[in-house]
Amino acid sequence: MTSRWWMSRWCIVPTLMLVVWLGWILYVGRHANGLIEGRVVDAAGQPVADATIRIFDRGFVTHQERGRTRTDAQGRFRITDNTSHSVQLEAETEALGRSERYELRLWFAAQDARLPEPLRFKTTP
Repeated sequence: MTSRWWMSRWCIVPTLMLVVWLGWILYVGRHANGLIEGRVVDAAGQPVADATIRIFDRGFVTHQERGRTRTDAQGRFRITDNTSHSVQLEAETEALGRSERYELRLWFAAQDARLPEPLRFKTTP
């Protein structure tokens, strides 16, 4: 009778755990660039050009502003230096005021993300 120790749960379970862990480490390594992309639209759904996007990091008690960027002509923005796993985003223009803050929670710090919906102003220009 041959020994099949490698077919026992004592070998299979740790091996599977190691494979899952290595997969997660590789995924995080490839997707931890601190990139957040999104769009900004007005109440009618039209893109808002040249809006200021502010990013807020979660502190111990409150969120503090950590950076700014601007939208392009199609209302798109790109933040390239996020280091947190929990941020809030807010758009602002002189004509439209401020949008509501959008809270973005990520699985790990600096995870790349694309907003599922645009930041939306409640008014139109």
